[in-house]
Amino acid sequence: MLFVLIALWAIAAIIWFSDRRAAINRWLGAVAFCGGAGALAAVLDLQWLPAAAAAGLNEVAQQLLYRLQGAASLLSYYGLPYSFVLFAMAYRPVRLPLRLQQFMPYLLLLPIAGCLLFTPYYTEMYPISFKVVVWWAVPYILYGTVQVLLRRQLHVSFTRTHWIVCSAVLPPVMFSMIMNYVLPSFGMLRMWRYNTWMVGLGVAVFVVGLFTYGFMGVRVMVDRRRFDSTLRAVTSGTAILNHAIKNDAGKMRLFSEKMKTYAIETDQQELLEDVETVLQASRHMQEMLQRVHRRTEDLVVQVEAVDLAKLVDDTLKGYLPMLAGVKLRTNLSGGWICQIDPAQISEALGNIIANALEAMKGKGELFIQLTESKRELIIEVTDTGQGMSKKEATKVLEPFYTTKSASHTNFGLGLPYAYHVMRKHKGMLQLRSKAGLGTSVFMVFPKRSVLAEKMNWTSAEESDALG
Repeated sequence: MLFVLIALWAIAAIIWFSDRRAAINRWLGAVAFCGGAGALAAVLDLQWLPAAAAAGLNEVAQQLLYRLQGAASLLSYYGLPYSFVLFAMAYRPVRLPLRLQQFMPYLLLLPIAGCLLFTPYYTEMYPISFKVVVWWAVPYILYGTVQVLLRRQLHVSFTRTHWIVCSAVLPPVMFSMIMNYVLPSFGMLRMWRYNTWMVGLGVAVFVVGLFTYGFMGVRVMVDRRRFDSTLRAVTSGTAILNHAIKNDAGKMRLFSEKMKTYAIETDQQELLEDVETVLQASRHMQEMLQRVHRRTEDLVVQVEAVDLAKLVDDTLKGYLPMLAGVKLRTNLSGGWICQIDPAQISEALGNIIANALEAMKGKGELFIQLTESKRELIIEVTDTGQGMSKKEATKVLEPFYTTKSASHTNFGLGLPYAYHVMRKHKGMLQLRSKAGLGTSVFMVFPKRSVLAEKMNWTSAEESDALG
């Protein structure tokens, strides 16, 4: 039980500190904390209180430990179903009048208050009146479970994190419902000791989620750190190369211009052609280096209030001449004013659109939409091109990696640049692709991070265009 106590309270701390102002995180952290409180009560009951009595600890200290055990046990029994149902209502919001939404946490407290006031107080054998509590605790948990399972994901690519949440949270909570409420109401007491294995499974899923697709917006960013360190290395390397080559390229141009003047004065056409070749090579070398450096240098974000839908539409207009036989569909949820860097976001989106058009080679369908969830704004760019294998998809954010091996002008920096821009805006760049079935790229903006505000008017458009 000590493991369960440490694990659940550690999870609660991670979830709370990841986003303390989000209701989902607050209540899910409370679920873990209440579960940990139950483990604390068990540790006190099975280990610390017997050890205190054996060590001859004075009566006052033992009484304090006993009271702590009682408080922890009540917090677990009453707090778990209460915090779980509120987590579920935040995870899949219920449409209620605003005033009722504000009072809902207080209304759900009424059964707990009734039990505290009108049922017998805590004892080691009967910490709560199971035959009474079961009638509200079980409905709370069952309703919360249904709410979580019925949550509709905005994009298929986000369902993995949803099912990680379901796998980590629902089995331990449902198992605890049976062991802590249902069976004790039939006289089968102290069944909580069997919760350890199911809680351990939930903790394992949580840890796996941290290192893979994320858990409630929390993720140990192994890949992100690798991408960030790679970008920093590329930035430093290109800066050094740019400084060194710029001076030498300048010397090449200076002396080549002198040779060019001499060749013109002496009418040496062959020498003039050779000098022009050298000049062109030096200019090309410096231009290529500058293009790489501009894409990898540390970005300075200059935010301003921008209508995100209009920005998407304006960016898309620049690529209309490139559509050829590509069918275009858009669906832009308008009215969202965000504090972003319009130049950087437009450039990043342009890179994604350009990649999509190149992948389709003049035929197919390009779908661009701006949608909203409760906490995020999402720009989706989907093409029906050749797509990528799983191995290719895991590498596309690495600088200089490109699937366009025949292209001499593509440096494999478009998506890494877009990723870098989204990181600067505290957002995410997510990608879903399958060989032969096309690619979808998602630019995810947390509303809080970009200070998104919805205007009074809304507009959504659905258009079809043939290039």
